[in-house]
Amino acid sequence: MHTIHRIKCGTDNCYIVENGRDAILVDTTSAPGYEMVLEECGKYNLRLIVLTHVHFDHAENAAKIANRFGIPVAIHKADLELFESFDKQPIKSYGLVGRIVLGMSLKVLKETKVEKPSNLIYVSEGDSLSEYGIDAKIIELPGHTHGSIGVDVEKKDLLVGDALDNWISPATGHLYTDLDELKKSVEKIKSLGDRTLHYGHGKATKNRFKILK
Repeated sequence: MHTIHRIKCGTDNCYIVENGRDAILVDTTSAPGYEMVLEECGKYNLRLIVLTHVHFDHAENAAKIANRFGIPVAIHKADLELFESFDKQPIKSYGLVGRIVLGMSLKVLKETKVEKPSNLIYVSEGDSLSEYGIDAKIIELPGHTHGSIGVDVEKKDLLVGDALDNWISPATGHLYTDLDELKKSVEKIKSLGDRTLHYGHGKATKNRFKILK
């Protein structure tokens, strides 16, 4: 039986998934949240960091935390180029909420270079995290970025990164690199049925949300 702990740093979330012995960290938030995230991680036998995607508000602390605990950082290889520059995968938005969020984020996204961890590993669809003590699998959810992924824990909880968001109410993620791919990923999430969804931004909900047509 696993427990998921939300670490809220401003408007950003990251998550510790633990089984009473071992734990993984999913996302790391941005630099201002480093001490808070580090303190929470220190309560567990942390074995892995998984980044749902390589944007600063999810990945900026990854290298420092990984070095502190001597653990690997897992990403999808399609996001590797984002360590070089955000401009490798430009972001667009839809709707009023999307325009507001993008307007608030774009300057920082462009100016913040995420440090590339020295101990990267690559994961893809269906990869198990059991070797790190956690009954979970990787699910590919491209669209927000090309390499966006989620973590499906015990087929009960799904950590979705920014494929969906809950800024106001649960919905298709308002920012995207490839809208067609994002729509496919959202349908994929919906098809999983009974899951609790854990967002990069916003509180957890059941698997019910507004789909962008």
